[in-house]
Amino acid sequence: MGKVWFVGAGPGDPDLITVRGRDLVARAGAILYAGSLVSAAALRWARPDCVIADSRDMDLDVITTWLIDQASRHECVVRLQTGDPGLYGALTEMVRPLDAAGIGVGVVPGISSALASAATAVESLTLPEVTQTVILTRVAGRTPIPPGESLAELARHRCTLCIFLSITLLREIQAELRAAGWPEESPVLVVHKASWPGEEIILRGTLADIRDRCRAAGIRSQAMVIVSPTLGARHWPELRQSKLYDPGFSHRFRRAALPCSHRGTDRGAEEAEPQER
Repeated sequence: MGKVWFVGAGPGDPDLITVRGRDLVARAGAILYAGSLVSAAALRWARPDCVIADSRDMDLDVITTWLIDQASRHECVVRLQTGDPGLYGALTEMVRPLDAAGIGVGVVPGISSALASAATAVESLTLPEVTQTVILTRVAGRTPIPPGESLAELARHRCTLCIFLSITLLREIQAELRAAGWPEESPVLVVHKASWPGEEIILRGTLADIRDRCRAAGIRSQAMVIVSPTLGARHWPELRQSKLYDPGFSHRFRRAALPCSHRGTDRGAEEAEPQER
């Protein structure tokens, strides 16, 4: 039996697939891709003799049966999914039948549409002394939300919210954020098909008008909604800067050059890797 790899194709642009994911696509004897969400351009590295199928009209049983059958014929089988397989990708439901069949499984992470949307809009999801927390969530639709995870409850933290699979539920998003106390002028970012060449749309608005703006732009699918106190920070007149790059702030790669008023307020930073601070 071969091994089935669940590969995150990223948000849309085929160049954003990881090197490992690209190499597995090139090696695979069979690829099952999510054609409704993954650009066919991501298959350009596949072998000429690779068996390729589109899962857009398949249910879970058909998908897992296909993967099991191809794993009996090929050493490497790829399930190519949008974004990251671990986020809203039905990964566990697909893996369980493979486990039962004794088939090896691997996962290659991908760039999430949440990160791609922030990148394409040149926004940071965290800022010093503004918010250090990002919540990835969705609004209840046909899939219910567990107790304690309603958008209103999560929004009370006033941190960054990346809201998946909810562009058709903007009225509910507005109601939940208002219930959590977000003001009408709160900035909202909507990105449709983040990173898709020629198809990406970046839309900015406020809690008060974002639904009307999306309707006017015809955005009804494949969109990320980001609500955050950090949005638009590049245009703020003043900004709290990271202590890591303060000349008076020491860490294990650099000794402070000047007295630092912040010293002692961020204990342990001397031992932190700079990219994590």
